[in-house]
Amino acid sequence: MKYFYFIVLAMFLLWYQKPVACTRVVYKGPNQTVITARSMDWKDDISANLWVFPRGIARNGEVGPQSLEWTSQYGSIVASAWDIATVDGLNEKGLVANVLWLVESTYPKFDPTGAKKGLAISAWAQYVLDNFATVSAAVTALQDEPFVVVSDYIPGTTKFTTVHLSLSDATGDNAIFEYIDGKLVIHHDASYTVMTNSPVFEEQLALNRYWQGIPGTTMLPGTNRAADRFVRASYYINAIPQTDDARISIASVFSVIRNCSVPFGISSETEPNISSTRWRSVADQKNKIYYFENVLIPGTLWIDLAKFNLAQGAPSMKLEVKQGMAINGNSNSLFKAAQPFKFMGI
Repeated sequence: MKYFYFIVLAMFLLWYQKPVACTRVVYKGPNQTVITARSMDWKDDISANLWVFPRGIARNGEVGPQSLEWTSQYGSIVASAWDIATVDGLNEKGLVANVLWLVESTYPKFDPTGAKKGLAISAWAQYVLDNFATVSAAVTALQDEPFVVVSDYIPGTTKFTTVHLSLSDATGDNAIFEYIDGKLVIHHDASYTVMTNSPVFEEQLALNRYWQGIPGTTMLPGTNRAADRFVRASYYINAIPQTDDARISIASVFSVIRNCSVPFGISSETEPNISSTRWRSVADQKNKIYYFENVLIPGTLWIDLAKFNLAQGAPSMKLEVKQGMAINGNSNSLFKAAQPFKFMGI
C-alpha cells in the first residue's frame, strides 16, 4: 500500500509543474441524448458574449491575401472571447466545438505568399461549426490539412495563443485536434468524451487508464491540475444517472463540470491560463439548447437555437453578457440584431 501512495504523490508532483485549466466532457444517455459541457478558466475576464449566426455568412481567414474563404452552411450559437474569437459553440445540426488551452501546441509555418490558404486561430472553431454537421465529416475534410492554422499573441499580452480543438456531434462521436511539432494530430473515437489541457491528449488517455484501476468511490485526485480534472470528469460523467429526462441529465452534467471548475479568485501571475472558472456552457445536442452560466451573474440562462431564424439573409443576433446583470431562464428574447464581430487576424 505504501508504494501506491508513493506513486500517487509522484504523479501529483509531476503534474504540479504544468498548471493549466479548462475542462470539456460529453455525456451520452438513452434515446440519442448527447450533452457536451465545458468550463472556461482564465486569469482575467475575457468579455464573453453570446452570438447567433445564420447560414450564408461570408467569412475569411483574416491572414491577408492568402486567407481561406467560405460561406457558412449551418447556423450556430457561439460564445466569443473579447468579440474577436469563437471559443465555444453549437450548430443547428448538433455539432459542438470547444477550444481549450494546450501549451504544447506548435503550428505549421504560414507562407503569406505561398499556395496554401491560411486561417486565423481565432476563427478555427467557427470554421468547423459553419461547415460540418458531424465529427466524421470534419475529420475527413481536415485530416489532409487543406489550410494552415495561423496563431498569434493574445492582444495586449506577450502570451502566444496555443490551443487545441474538441468536436462532438449529436450521434455521440468525438474528435480532438492538436498541432504537435507543426503537424496536425487527430484523435477520433466516440469514446473520447473528456479533454482538458496538458499533457497532449495521448498522454491524458494513458494517465486515465492508470486511474481506472482505482475505484472512484475510494479515491479521486482533487487538485485543479489538468490531469486531475481529466480523471474526475471521466469518472463522474459515467457515474451520474443515465436518463433522457432533460431536466435531470442537464442538471447532472452541470454538476460534473462544476466539480471540475476552479474556485473564483484563484490565479497565477506567471501563467494566465490557470485561473478562476469564468463561465460554463452545456450544449444539449439532441434538443439544440445551449446553456450558459457566468459565475459573476446569478443563475443560468439558456437559448433554444431551433427558435431562431437561421435562414440565409437573417440578421446575426447578440446577447451582451454584462457583469452584474442577472439573466436567468430562456433568453432568446434578449438577443439583439448586430453585425457579426470581426475575427482577430494577423
